[in-house]
Amino acid sequence: MTQAEKEQDNGKEKEKEREKDKEKEQQRGVKRPIAPPAIPEPLQEQIQSNFVVVIHPGSRSLRIGRATDTLPVTVPHVIARRHKQSGQPRYEDAWLLREGLNKPESKEQRQNGLKMVDQAIWSKKMSNGVRRTPVSAEQARAYNCQIRPAVLDSSSRVKWTNTSHHPSHLVGEEALYVNPSDCYNIHWPIVRGQLNVHPGPGGSLTAVLADLETIWSHVIQKHLEIPLKDLKYYRCILLVPDIYNRQHIKEVVNMLLLNMGFSGITHTYMYGSTQDIQLLINIQSLFSSCPQLTLCPDVCVFIAIIVHQESVCATFGSGLSSACVVDVGDQKTSLCCVEDGVSHRNSRLCLAYGGSDVTRTFFWLLQRAGFPYRDCQLSSRLDCQLLQHLKETFCHLDQDISGLQDHEFQTRFPEAQALLFQVRLGDEKLQAPMGLFYPTTFGIVGQKMTSLQYRSQGDSEDPHDEHYLLATQSKQDQSSKSAADRKAISRPGGALDGEMSGQGGIGELSDLPRGCGSGGGGGGMQGEMELGPTQGDCLMGAGEMDEPLSAHLSRKTAIMSQFESKALGLDKAILHSIDCCASDETKRKMYSSILVVGGGLMFHGAQEFLLHRIINKMPPSFRRLVDNVEVITRPKDMDPRLISWKGGAVLACLDTTQEMWIHQREWQRFGVRMLRERAAFVW
Repeated sequence: MTQAEKEQDNGKEKEKEREKDKEKEQQRGVKRPIAPPAIPEPLQEQIQSNFVVVIHPGSRSLRIGRATDTLPVTVPHVIARRHKQSGQPRYEDAWLLREGLNKPESKEQRQNGLKMVDQAIWSKKMSNGVRRTPVSAEQARAYNCQIRPAVLDSSSRVKWTNTSHHPSHLVGEEALYVNPSDCYNIHWPIVRGQLNVHPGPGGSLTAVLADLETIWSHVIQKHLEIPLKDLKYYRCILLVPDIYNRQHIKEVVNMLLLNMGFSGITHTYMYGSTQDIQLLINIQSLFSSCPQLTLCPDVCVFIAIIVHQESVCATFGSGLSSACVVDVGDQKTSLCCVEDGVSHRNSRLCLAYGGSDVTRTFFWLLQRAGFPYRDCQLSSRLDCQLLQHLKETFCHLDQDISGLQDHEFQTRFPEAQALLFQVRLGDEKLQAPMGLFYPTTFGIVGQKMTSLQYRSQGDSEDPHDEHYLLATQSKQDQSSKSAADRKAISRPGGALDGEMSGQGGIGELSDLPRGCGSGGGGGGMQGEMELGPTQGDCLMGAGEMDEPLSAHLSRKTAIMSQFESKALGLDKAILHSIDCCASDETKRKMYSSILVVGGGLMFHGAQEFLLHRIINKMPPSFRRLVDNVEVITRPKDMDPRLISWKGGAVLACLDTTQEMWIHQREWQRFGVRMLRERAAFVW
């Protein structure tokens, strides 16, 4: 017998032995571990920044542009869709109106909030050391009720959007000026930072995603002058909220990669040899430098998208390595502590109020003062635009501006005369923005006002997520983790660390309120939520070590519900977010760099006012440790509304982002698992 025949016989015997071993294992019920599919490493190619589109969607404004643009294009994030059938009832998403305003308790809560605001205004002295003299609304009302408008030249009269050619949809400013008598529904696809899914017309997830695709495609074609057929040569960076809905983000990424087709050069050699990959890089460089050239679709495509959080991008845009990022938007306020490009999950907090709530409160105060434009209605989108402009023009947070002052404003509406109004205002200009610090002034009742980052509920496309890891842990590991959790729970003062190992979607243990701001000066007033050490002890006492886990989870759910129903003032929310950081050194960093972005706090004197509130309420122990508390509202003299977008543009130029790109072919094959593998934050 030859040597080759002997080796062949030995191979057959070994194969028979392996088959016997498999049969024995099956008989014993032993299952082999399932290895997760290998996800290929991203290609390392040179990125052309002028072929990267940065998208920052907001509740009221969409900011979009190339990474090389100095400023993004900013358009109202709204769409008007024509009725498919004549005679359909007209529908319009609310702008300044929201649920929870017409409750029996709303008026009383609003009055109580205003009393707290007046007390705070009186208690803070002006720069000359004198207390501010309050101005009664009746003093302004007596003058305003006598005002009659003056008629202006109507040569520059505003016109309704021309719909004579019956367009199927209108976007941005054109949608805002659609005549209410036309057969169009008005939709705002994002509300309070989340997709505007609701039971009304156009409120399904599919319809909202279709609105987003239409708006973004329109802006890319019209304002960026990029034909949609050329998107296959572009990459995309998508900015998402710090507290996000995983299902919504998944669907938006799916839309961008598969529907809109953000891509580059795909090839049969995508995961081939080094020579093949280098060939693709050379092809991409050729067509990046010569965009007038075209390629056959079946020859090439390069695809890529990066998903990143607004707070981290804000630090990139401002040039800060670490900061407590306070993003005050139109409809929500989000807070998060970012350290070296990493968002601390436990510090994330989202408050369900923003600039639009200040605008609505300002209108209520104007009515108390005899607002001379008596036809103003919150249900009219044009009146809402006017009120937004008046808030941005008149309101401030400067204690030194006091007394009655005369102002004027114009109204220019389609099919109406242009009018000039005189108005006399006092403390209303200061009271309205102070609602951000005393949110009971907004009069919102029965709504969830605070959101925390909840654990993932799992996804059928991602079987090897954190739930899989928890389920496959050994009993010894699970018992050790349970002992560690019980030890963390029983700490005095309610300081809760670690994450919950259950799968009930309850959130993180450290998501519970902690003793932030305890012992600080300027104690809270009635109607506001205090987070002192006494309450922290009540939340999780030391005697809970023997409490059954099910009972503990149920009680924690009740505590979370109570916490989320409260509306923290902006200053107390900042203290809470910083207090949730793990170490004193990190907290010290956050106090010394509080970054305010977004357009909701762009009031004169806001920086000094917020700094005063933080210093007075921060724990005394940190007053000794923190050398300098700093509030930054305009880093590098940039518009705070554009900082997060600018950070996304900076991200596109970094070499360290190479491993974050998600390609279309990878998304088609692995789906949402790519977000878990490639996102720069814990998915």
